[in-house]
Amino acid sequence: MQRYFVTPEQIDGSRIVLAGDDAHHITRVMRMETDDVIMVSDGVSRVAEAKIVSLAPGKVEAEAAEWLPVSGEPVWSVTVAQSLPKGDKMELVIQKGTEIGAAAFVPFESQRMIVQYDGKKEAKRLERWGKIAKEAAEQAHRSRIPAIHAVESWKGLLALIPAFDLTLFCYEKESGGRGLREAVADRSASWGDEARRIALIVGPEGGFTEREAEEAEKAGAVIVGLGKRILRTETAAMVGLACLMYESGEMGGV
Repeated sequence: MQRYFVTPEQIDGSRIVLAGDDAHHITRVMRMETDDVIMVSDGVSRVAEAKIVSLAPGKVEAEAAEWLPVSGEPVWSVTVAQSLPKGDKMELVIQKGTEIGAAAFVPFESQRMIVQYDGKKEAKRLERWGKIAKEAAEQAHRSRIPAIHAVESWKGLLALIPAFDLTLFCYEKESGGRGLREAVADRSASWGDEARRIALIVGPEGGFTEREAEEAEKAGAVIVGLGKRILRTETAAMVGLACLMYESGEMGGV
């Protein structure tokens, strides 16, 4: 069943109004008709199975037939902090990370990143990333759209670390040492079934410097490797996130 996200303001009692790209997708792409059923989420706490009652150019109205519990969200809230990669790799990280289960994304600047960050283009870039996250969340049947944060400086990223229950700093020089699973097991043994906030920090194409690793560890991050192979930056984000989903029991593990 096709799923769409709306703002809480688009829901009035049992009446739901979809507009813009969503209305276009319903009428022109999916070619739905009245009485067809869709899933609608406000991205916060409400999910409804709704029946389409009217269609017009740029506007679709639906009636909630049944309110459902929020589902499709992992127990562990994982934020992927990704140093800005070149090209459209950040879009790939956001798309696939959303499908896997990331709760948020924090792009940041680091010493060896290749891309030249242009702050003047940030608003347009964030809008594009937000649209990608929304579409991926709909495709994956999630109940919430991951938050996309503004680009952080390196110091700004370090300041965020204490807010998490566990921060994992992926460092290629740790590939033969402490692994992600070991680090998670050490910390999660006392967590029980409580929801936890985890950050996964991934470096750019050129990797992190030793100084950055030292500063992250001093700020409270745990330095980990992701196996014996050197992964591309976009691959590392997806592998680390998938491992965390498995360790949380999301995929039937542990």
